[in-house]
Amino acid sequence: MADQALSGMNVIDLTDYIAGPVCTKRLADYGADVIKIERPRTGDGARNMGPFYHDEPHLEKSGLFLYLNTNKKGITLDLTTKLGKEIFLELVKRADVVVENSTPGVMERLGLTYEDLEKVNPRLVMTSISPFGQTGPYKEYDMTELMAFGMGGPMYHRGAADREPMKYGATPSLYHAGAVAAMATAVAYYGMGRHGTGDYIDVSIMDTQLGTMDGRVSALIQYQYSGRSAPRGNPMGVGAAGTGSGMFPCADGYVHFYGGVRLERQTKMMGNPPELSDPKFYDPETMGEPEVREEYEAYFLSWLMDHTKQEIFELGQAAGNVCAPMNNIDEVLDDPQAKFREFFIEVDHPMIGKVKYPGRPFVMEESPWMLRRPAPLLGQHNAEVYSELGYSNEDLVMLRQSQVI
Repeated sequence: MADQALSGMNVIDLTDYIAGPVCTKRLADYGADVIKIERPRTGDGARNMGPFYHDEPHLEKSGLFLYLNTNKKGITLDLTTKLGKEIFLELVKRADVVVENSTPGVMERLGLTYEDLEKVNPRLVMTSISPFGQTGPYKEYDMTELMAFGMGGPMYHRGAADREPMKYGATPSLYHAGAVAAMATAVAYYGMGRHGTGDYIDVSIMDTQLGTMDGRVSALIQYQYSGRSAPRGNPMGVGAAGTGSGMFPCADGYVHFYGGVRLERQTKMMGNPPELSDPKFYDPETMGEPEVREEYEAYFLSWLMDHTKQEIFELGQAAGNVCAPMNNIDEVLDDPQAKFREFFIEVDHPMIGKVKYPGRPFVMEESPWMLRRPAPLLGQHNAEVYSELGYSNEDLVMLRQSQVI
């Protein structure tokens, strides 16, 4: 087995739910040896979040948990007990990195802050992920995905002008924050290797959102330049970039186009029909007039309804258009580009069998991404990890009976 980019990095993972596990998953996927510590009996809260295999709620059947924790070993340990804390410090002595995402103040109450841990391991890199960071007036506040989008600004100009603001679906801000945390942790680990000193990384989910280039930064800059806030537009994006732009129906679903200044290419895609030869459709002075736009898009919609998503995608790209089909999940899994790059991988889990998950987020030819193990069962690697610390089978029985593990 070839060495991976992060082979030799030893990580203690104290995270749960989404942002923290994304961080440690990225490290594990590229070779880090990650030991995930979970609460005895209950485990990571994500184990109780759907979707569940066959819609059967179970600690070992959460699709979210199974995806976010591949390539990790898993142990149980109660850090609120005296013995549990002592065992944790033994693990820290052997670690390069600790990642945690508890509410600010929790690690201090446990006596496990970075200042505490660096006393037992001066080379330690510690990453803390929290909603608002470890400092400031909001540091102890909780936050949801909806709040991140609302407070961060992008919801202000998302959605129809006469309706309530909208956000992106699911939890992209948490995945983004986790990816940022992984990058920061890898950078600090590299610095530790060069300079021999550890570091503390404070990742604020809100900070990672305020700097996201999805309209937030441009809106902030626009406001500073002009004093105006971007208005809210159509949630489907229709017309956001001019005639022929946005989401449109076709024979078997929907396609998205970026028209406007590229409108000639759109017309070329349709075979340059004489009905669309009038210069008014392409003149910047007239192309935005409602009646001109309506006339162009009436023909455009008629043409789209005679073609499939894939036909439109191929014809459009060949003509130089920025366009793409809106795929459902079946189509995403069957996409020829994803198949060619072997993006989706099959994971064989002891409780649910074989399922497909997203694989590598990018390609590294010399130190590749690889699947080494499925997500751990709760406490699956207790015997392996604790035996390396010198604990016998009898010790493990005692630790279970006293509910330390």
